[in-house]
Parts: sequence; C-alpha cells; structure tokens
Amino acid sequence: MVAINCDMGEAYGIYRCGDDEAIIPYLDMANVACGFHASDPSVMQRTVRLAKRHGVAVGAHPSYPDLQGFGRRAMSMDPEELTAAVIYQAGALSGFLAAEGMELAYIKVHGALYGQAARDRDVAAAVAAAADALDTPLMGMANTAHEEVWGDRPQGFYAEYYTDLEYRPDGSLIITREHTAVDPEVAATGAVRAVTENVAVANDGSEIPMRADVVCVHSDTPGAVELAAAVRAALNPYLS
Repeated sequence: MVAINCDMGEAYGIYRCGDDEAIIPYLDMANVACGFHASDPSVMQRTVRLAKRHGVAVGAHPSYPDLQGFGRRAMSMDPEELTAAVIYQAGALSGFLAAEGMELAYIKVHGALYGQAARDRDVAAAVAAAADALDTPLMGMANTAHEEVWGDRPQGFYAEYYTDLEYRPDGSLIITREHTAVDPEVAATGAVRAVTENVAVANDGSEIPMRADVVCVHSDTPGAVELAAAVRAALNPYLS
C-alpha cells in the first residue's frame, strides 16, 4: 500500500505558492512548511485546518533558515544548531495541530536540507535527533543516508518517490530552485512503476532501484493539481 504526500502551506503573508485548496482532495499526507523557508503562523493554522477538513495526515516540513532562497540553498550548520532548528519548526506546527485535536504524523525536511541529509550521515543524524526528541517518524529516500540513518528508528521511516523531479543515474535526486511542468500521464506511469516494480527512470534513461512507501507531488509544480489527479487515479489500486 502507498500514500500520496505534498509540500503545502508555503504561502507567506500576502504571497501565495501553490493551490492548496484544489490539490488537497488528492492527498493522504500534507507536509506543512514551518516558517523557515515559507509560511507564517496564520498560514500554518489555515493549512492544518484545511488538512483536518479533508482527513489528511499532517507532517512537519522544516528547512534551513533560508526564507529568501525558499530553503533550496545549502547551509553549513553545527549539528546541535540544526537539531534545534528542526525541533523549533516542528514544535511550532505541533502546537497548531494540538489546537485542532491532531498529532504530528511525521517529519519530512525540505529542499537543500533534504538533499544534504541524503548525502551526509552527520546531517541525517542531526535531523534524527530532532525527530527522536519529538518521537515521530521520518520521511526520506531509500538507498541514501536517509535510510541508512533513519531506517531502523523505532518510530518508522517512509521511503519516498518524487513524481515531478528527476533522478541522476546514481539514484540521487535533482533538487531544482524552481520546479518545471511534467506530463501528468508520464509522471503517473513512473509512480506506478516505483510502487509495483521498485524501479525509477533516471535522467539519462537508465533504470535505478527505487522503493516507495509514499509518492510526492509538489504544490508549486506547474499543473500540480492535474498532476496529483493523474497520479491518484493511477495509484488508486495501491493506495492505503
């Protein structure tokens, strides 16, 4: 069984990013921004309430403190400082969840932090320390430092496949500053293969190993709603 997740709540003040209202009917899990790359208290509260109305589980989506760069610029942080930053962000979201009678379901770090944690065991360990403090599962990529460091945690680990980003032949994810449109049907076919065949297609056309407990659609990808609809329709026989 598999679930569909999406990065959400990435508005800030009067600025908007993605159509959360339109995409949420196609989701099982919402990765809610926590203020360091996007979002603010009102947006976090609104997004949690939106997820509650639709019966969607909520996870924290913390990042490096990089609001201007949308969390997609790598930063060098002391491990203890990084752990504190993740606890701070996920803890804030936990407060809004508690106000709505909900619980934090997992943590999925964002952007450059996600990429660095996939390559650097020390970064992954700093994230794990925060998740341990909050007693919550982590979401990341199989066959990377995510799984090496997070895979045996008693709280659980969700292996993730991306429908709208490309992979290198070595299995690493290409994290772009801005997402580009993808063909919904091609993306849906790729998601089904990742779930049923444990393979993905790299950007050079080669096949790479892939395990997918969850499948991600980004809300800021052009045509995200149509993409999410196509992916959900294709994965319907396998959804949790």
